[in-house]
Amino acid sequence: MSKPDANPQIHPHLGKSCPVTGEHGFCPPRPEDSRSPCPALNTMANHGYINRDGKNVSAWQIQRGLKACYGLSTPLALFLTYVGFAMLKRVRPINLFEIGKHNVIEHNASLVHHDTPEGHEFAPIHIDQSLVDKLINDVKPEKEGDKSGESLMNAVDVARSRIRREKECGPVDNVHAEIARGEMAIILGVWETKSQNKAGIPTEWMRRWIGHEQLPDDWRPTQKQGLLNTIGRSKAIRTAMAEMRKADTSSTATEGTSASGTLNGKAPSTTTADDPKAMQ
Repeated sequence: MSKPDANPQIHPHLGKSCPVTGEHGFCPPRPEDSRSPCPALNTMANHGYINRDGKNVSAWQIQRGLKACYGLSTPLALFLTYVGFAMLKRVRPINLFEIGKHNVIEHNASLVHHDTPEGHEFAPIHIDQSLVDKLINDVKPEKEGDKSGESLMNAVDVARSRIRREKECGPVDNVHAEIARGEMAIILGVWETKSQNKAGIPTEWMRRWIGHEQLPDDWRPTQKQGLLNTIGRSKAIRTAMAEMRKADTSSTATEGTSASGTLNGKAPSTTTADDPKAMQ
């Protein structure tokens, strides 16, 4: 068997350090590693902030990893970790695939994964790169026609993507809708930057993270992402979704009114029985 440095594809993942990439360098999962539908946790494993093989991961290790990898505050890291373990009804360490148990923490209408097939206990973890492309294409400039600076994703862009996916897959219940918004609200806060006309996260960072479960090169947390900030960003996504749905409903109603006022594409006759021409 080749040595790890001779063939990076052949080496074990034991603990948090990789024999090829070191302590926190990126290394994709080995075939025998455990992964989930959650890009945040998978990225942590790929960079060695939790066990790289994704197995036997404790709640304590996850909350410490969330703080070290993403700069989450202690209250937010504890909340996410222990609520997650409670939802899974687990106390002991888990393998990451357990996060994908359908309709517990995991939900349908994922931004980059297909829905869980009928009768399956666990969600698919394969990332559909065409869905990643659609997610990035949902990002719009703050001002129409603005091409200055790098492309940034904000709460409105996330709302646009969430609505699209729920149209494609069907709506999710209130609990999972909150989870879906919250997971994106966190990363919006962790990576937010500002251009001349817009605040948001670089779309190339998002593509790398959600599409390849990898951190930006040489990035380290420079700020704390807290619970209240995350709640506020989640509410911003929810508000934007509500406004978009309201606008979509109004547009549909207007189109319906216009359609009912035509006959075979022509405006209806305005003559009446009192019109002499109508009596001829």
